[in-house]
Amino acid sequence: MSLALGHPVIAIPGPSPTPDRVLRAAHRASPDIYGEELPKLNQHVMDQLKRLAGTKANLAPYIGNGHTGWEAAAANMFAPGERALLLVSGHFGASWAAQISEMGVAVEIMDFDNAPADPERLAARLAEDRDGLIRAVMVCQTDTASSAAADIPAIRAAMQDHPALLVVDAIASLGCSPMHMDDWGVDVLISASQKGLMCQPGTAFLWFSDRAAARGRTPLTTPVWDWHLRAGAEAPWRFWNGTPPVPQLFALEEALCMLLDEEGLETVWARHAALAETVWAAVEAWGAGNPGIRLTVADPAGRAHSVTALSLPRADALRDWVTTRTGVTLGVGLGAKDPDNALRIAHMGYCNAAMVMAALGAMEAGMTALSIPHGPGALEAAAKVIAARA
Repeated sequence: MSLALGHPVIAIPGPSPTPDRVLRAAHRASPDIYGEELPKLNQHVMDQLKRLAGTKANLAPYIGNGHTGWEAAAANMFAPGERALLLVSGHFGASWAAQISEMGVAVEIMDFDNAPADPERLAARLAEDRDGLIRAVMVCQTDTASSAAADIPAIRAAMQDHPALLVVDAIASLGCSPMHMDDWGVDVLISASQKGLMCQPGTAFLWFSDRAAARGRTPLTTPVWDWHLRAGAEAPWRFWNGTPPVPQLFALEEALCMLLDEEGLETVWARHAALAETVWAAVEAWGAGNPGIRLTVADPAGRAHSVTALSLPRADALRDWVTTRTGVTLGVGLGAKDPDNALRIAHMGYCNAAMVMAALGAMEAGMTALSIPHGPGALEAAAKVIAARA
């Protein structure tokens, strides 16, 4: 027998659950793309996205996913052979490095395993670069695989007066964790629609400072990638290099209204912090009865608020059990050293305490059914966090 019939609980780190009202907003016929309605809608969405990122900088949207954002950013910042320093804290940092290496960028990797980037190591490396050959320092604010969270202000401070651009991948963090692009001195910010923004996959965004824009076009800057053409546009077709993704614009307008104008960003960030702490409390309680159950990032200050990665014996079997028997979907152990015994619990975007407790309760039932040893009191520990923070 299965108890999975009912509304599914999706706890994977993207695409995250999309609110019904956002889906309804997208399910509309397109207006005349050359009329008056669409330019107003497009400009409103762009203004809201700048509010979300905490910036007055330039903004270029793209039809694509986060990997599209990576490539678009690199095409505007680098000529072939120029050097990037990429701070890697997991699978996605390494993937980012590999992708732009294939474009001809000379990527130097500073590997921190699954831990957040160390600003002191960065400062020491930049001090050695007396000729300023490093054109950009690049880092994931949240590595979606390891759930390591970088301290962006500390990284900016470590760069001191080095001329490199600071480039931040906020694909798994924007709308979940604080981001103050202008105040923090971020030059290029990359994100996408399918995680904290609570929308369907399909759109990526680049916010870039005037300092980054001053680089001008490079040999990699084709018309499709050129952020100058998009950020300085008036007509929607120029923003999007052709027909705009109209359903996605309707969806983004609704989702950004929910985040910015209804819940409010400070509350959004606090909600994600509380949900993350709820998950951590449960995992730590389980781990008290089984040393094989442990959070990937040991230091709470270095953990993401949108997703939690952990080691857990027979994780693949547990994932299959909770999906087929309870209707809960957990994330695979992407990039883990032992992926069969690792998984991820997402708590990003359109997510509340009941959804998190459902995922944790299903996991405890699965561990009991599969005879995976675990410590007691996990759900009680999680409930105490919610009671204290709600």
